[in-house]
Amino acid sequence: MTVRTEIADGVALVTLDRPERHNALDLATAAELTATWREFRFDDTVRAVVLTGAGRRAFCTGIDRAAEVPQPPSPYSLDDPLRAIGPKANDLWKPVIAAVEGMACGGAFYLLGEAEFLIASEHATFFDPHTTYGMVSAYESILMAQRMPLGEIARLSLMGTAERLSAARAYGIGLVSELTPPGAAAEVALRRAATVAAQPTGAVQGTVRALWAAKEAARAQALAHAPQLIALGNLPPGQQAELFAARRRDGGG
Repeated sequence: MTVRTEIADGVALVTLDRPERHNALDLATAAELTATWREFRFDDTVRAVVLTGAGRRAFCTGIDRAAEVPQPPSPYSLDDPLRAIGPKANDLWKPVIAAVEGMACGGAFYLLGEAEFLIASEHATFFDPHTTYGMVSAYESILMAQRMPLGEIARLSLMGTAERLSAARAYGIGLVSELTPPGAAAEVALRRAATVAAQPTGAVQGTVRALWAAKEAARAQALAHAPQLIALGNLPPGQQAELFAARRRDGGG
């Protein structure tokens, strides 16, 4: 198991547990996340959730480069193994607080984009490497554009690995709601989640649903374009791998 779940006093702590891979998401981890959110829909002992990554080096670094995902040849079809890893994609309307330590990049935005709010360590960083490796940042950019200024997500997604958004800057633009000392993000998030879990359940879930309804139409319309944009704009997998390997040889991130 690479997704650990602990439940106490109405709060579930969900931990991505692949620290040796910077909590990158392989296919098994993606499936575990989907199953976890769907199980929480039926579990009345869970009234709020904290999502974090094991260790201090990374919250999550997106999809594991070792994961092999065959794609259909049509530009109108796309098999995205991360599309269903978030709580809202699984019809879970219980509040989720993300606790970010270290790096959060690329596919991590599927998770951050579907959390109610973010709490981050002062040493956390956010970036999106897609364009550097010849990939379209579609789902990631769309999800994050719902929660940060357009110019900020445009800069982050277009500049690839050359850009790092600091925790301080993320707090300044409203992406992060609270900063903590290093190593304390999950602890603080659990305290906030306990406060949320103590409120009447129906009122909390109704408020979560109302908040997401505010941007739902625009979000759904934008996401509908993502498969074609990715299919048309991505370099072939072999060329992506060459760019990735070249940066690794040069010591790049």
